[in-house]
Amino acid sequence: MGKATGFMEYTRQNPQDRDPLARVSDWKEYSSPFSDKLLSQQRARCMDCATPFCHMGSEIQGMTTGCPIHNLIPEWNDLVYRERWKEALDRLLKTNNFPEFTGRVCPAPCEGSCTVAISDPAVTIKSIERTIVEKGFANGWITPRIPEKRTGKKIAIIGSGPAGLASADQLNQAGHNVTVYERSDRAGGLLIYGIPNMKLEKDIVVRRIQLLTKEGIDFVTNTEVGKDISTEELQNQFDAVILCTGAQKQRDLMLEGREVKGIHFAMDYLTTTTKSLLDSNFEDGQFIDTKGKDVIVIGGGDTGADCVATAIRQNCRSVVQFGKHPKLPTSRTSENMWPAYPNVFTLEYAYEEAEAKFGDDPREYSIQTKKIVTDEKEHVKELHTIQMKKIKDEYGKYYYKEIPGSEKIWPSQLVFIAIGFEGTEQPLLAQFDVATTNQKIAAAYGDYKTNIEGIFAAGDARRGQSLIVWAINEGREVAREVDCYLMGSSVLP
Repeated sequence: MGKATGFMEYTRQNPQDRDPLARVSDWKEYSSPFSDKLLSQQRARCMDCATPFCHMGSEIQGMTTGCPIHNLIPEWNDLVYRERWKEALDRLLKTNNFPEFTGRVCPAPCEGSCTVAISDPAVTIKSIERTIVEKGFANGWITPRIPEKRTGKKIAIIGSGPAGLASADQLNQAGHNVTVYERSDRAGGLLIYGIPNMKLEKDIVVRRIQLLTKEGIDFVTNTEVGKDISTEELQNQFDAVILCTGAQKQRDLMLEGREVKGIHFAMDYLTTTTKSLLDSNFEDGQFIDTKGKDVIVIGGGDTGADCVATAIRQNCRSVVQFGKHPKLPTSRTSENMWPAYPNVFTLEYAYEEAEAKFGDDPREYSIQTKKIVTDEKEHVKELHTIQMKKIKDEYGKYYYKEIPGSEKIWPSQLVFIAIGFEGTEQPLLAQFDVATTNQKIAAAYGDYKTNIEGIFAAGDARRGQSLIVWAINEGREVAREVDCYLMGSSVLP
């Protein structure tokens, strides 16, 4: 490595994010890039560890460990240390089609399995990745790559999220003619509407879509396959079809009173907010407004955190996030040893903002909603909860038990449900006659073939709700399988 003792000489430091109280007054990205001085130290912390677990890309204890797209992290860290930025970019793009996305919104499982993290904080892999790709754009190194030859084969991709975009990029570079269908008015899938602007500004997504368009990919928006164009027509026009429709069926709250006014799915809230921001800077009023209201988010994950941050920017009166799990420990337990993903307490951007504005972390742990109470207009007025205790039985299995006397009433005029996704939406799959398993498309990992000839599936639609890096992984791999299906062999990685 460039500096063999760098991990001993320098401690981990992150880029200085914007001040929490300042950033909640706008919708711009909360994070900031590295300063050159800080970067020069952080890039030296990558050690010559012989067996780098950071790019292993597997699952341990049900969590992603290492990078699923097998980024060559030690290689480009070393090149960055030597200030050979263009070579670092080349190494990065060998495995990652969209580092400008993963460098911003990936939870960085690579850092959890970093060898330095055995005893010290991990190398700042994610932030260095973002710096590399942004230098690539700034210096004009990232330009349209126009395929020299076309095969004449036509491929339709349904869905323009990260899996659809990755497969489109790979297949286009292989010389095929690729058309991406997106039912929304903008291409990008969850990158556009599922992730708030303060985590990923949309001009970053548009920049990539424009680049892919210049490279020859055709994006057809405002078009729902099965409605605006039939599945039969699609199969007749194209040599292969890839389903990358995502896991968009949101898991619902099974509770009496769920149907009352003021209770919404989290993704509906985030989507309408971002769309209104992009369309009119909120002038059209086509969004769910939390201004002056008490907001409760049910669900302790990242989507719930995004709801918290969004509600704060809308000037809600208060915001609380309910989670069913206990508060995580501040360091790894004996059951969560390296290199497994570290299940430890962190203060994400949304909670940092809530503390700055309201004085408290908005998260409530081990809590269960028992009852929804409405006002005279059938609008949610308050939620009744009870605390839960997580108990391990004699067989090592966990269950939850209510704690008597821990009941509480929470005032709320808006409730957002963020308890995950059940699978992909079924009507389109029924029209294609594609087989499903547990509400996901039945197609083996590594093969991606459905039960219908010429139809493949990848991403969350196949594997269920997951990470962007897994979507890119599957998008790249399904592209290789489709290329083999059409051409008999493939040069794609």
